[in-house]
Formats: sequence, structure tokens, C-alpha cells
Amino acid sequence: MAEISAKLVKELREKTGAGMMNCKKALAENAGDMTKAAEWLRQKGIATAEKKAGRTAAEGSIGSYIHTGARVGVLLELNCETDFVARGDVFQELLRNVAMQIAACPNAEYVSTEEIPQEIVEREKSIEMGRDDLAGKPDKMKEKIVEGRIGKRLKELALLEQPFIKDSAITLAELVKQVAGQVGENIQVRRFTRYTLGEGIQVEASDFAAEVAAMSGQSA
Repeated sequence: MAEISAKLVKELREKTGAGMMNCKKALAENAGDMTKAAEWLRQKGIATAEKKAGRTAAEGSIGSYIHTGARVGVLLELNCETDFVARGDVFQELLRNVAMQIAACPNAEYVSTEEIPQEIVEREKSIEMGRDDLAGKPDKMKEKIVEGRIGKRLKELALLEQPFIKDSAITLAELVKQVAGQVGENIQVRRFTRYTLGEGIQVEASDFAAEVAAMSGQSA
């Protein structure tokens, strides 16, 4: 087995944020290959996080993010198991990253696909079944095509299914699992709200030219 230098371990630690011993083990397992070691740590982090997923996460933080120009704002509740982790830099960075992700994903209305109400699923299915391009196709084929389209559509509505804005190679769910593995606690995105300036306000359109013409007629 190749000897792993302290410099290499330090570089991997700075790249991934994992502990020194974990970095050394990852490099040893992958013959000193930095890329493979980082992937190994990611996989191990996800595996560790999944083992902890059933544990109660009642601590955490409520974070906010206001996008440049103050036209989009986000409120988010991110949970973990202890106040110690909640106050840590790693957790707070994740909180900000998730909030920024919400601001960047206007179509994401739910945390996960499991949270999407059945009536929404049925509505989407009804829309897809009525598409012109499915007319005349056998029912089994039609159902299979619709199933694939519905799956894709539901992922568009789920925040955790979105590619992470800072690294599109992973989803937001994978990012959360990586951080959970890193801090050794269950981490859950519980709920969020996205505000867009002026959303839902009915603005009465006005014809400025017509108003000017009318005023001219009154003054004549």
C-alpha cells in the first residue's frame, strides 16, 4: 500500500471538509487518488447519513435568504439532532446553501416527492393522459409513457430532487446526506417558504396615451 503523505491528507480535508482520519483512510483505500478518495468519502457519508435517518431531529435553525435586488426571499427550517451541531459552521453553511437553492428553484413547491398530495399526482396524470401525442396508442403503452412523465414532473416539484446549484453532479438530497455524514447527525429539510415580490397582486393596466388624450380634450 502506498504511503499517504500528510500534505495529501490535508488537501483532501480542505476539499471535502471530512475529518483527518477519514481522509487518510479514503486515500489509503484508493491508492492515493484524490478524486476517487473524495468519491469514497461522499459514498461513506451518504451511507452513514442513511443509517441515522430514522433518528429524531428536533433541533436546528430557521434561516433566511434575500436574493440580490430584494425581489426574492426565503424562509427555511433545517433540523438536526443537537443544538451543538445547529450552531456549527458546517450546519450553518448548509442552511444558507439550501436557502439559496430554494431561491433559485421557483418550481419547487414541496420538500420531497413523498410530500406531494395525491390530488396533485392525479391532476398531473389526467393532464398527461390527455396529451395529443398519446392519442391512438395502446393503453399499456400510454400508461407507461405517462408514468415516466409523471415521475419527471414530480421531481421538478420536489426541492430535494433538484441538482445542487454549486455542484450539478449531485442533488440537494445528496448534499444534505453528505453533511449529515460529516457531522454525524440526522439532518432534515422540514419546510420552506419562497416569497416573490408582487406575487398575487392584481395590477390594473392603464393606457397612458388614452389618458393624455382625454385630458387634452377636457382642457380644449
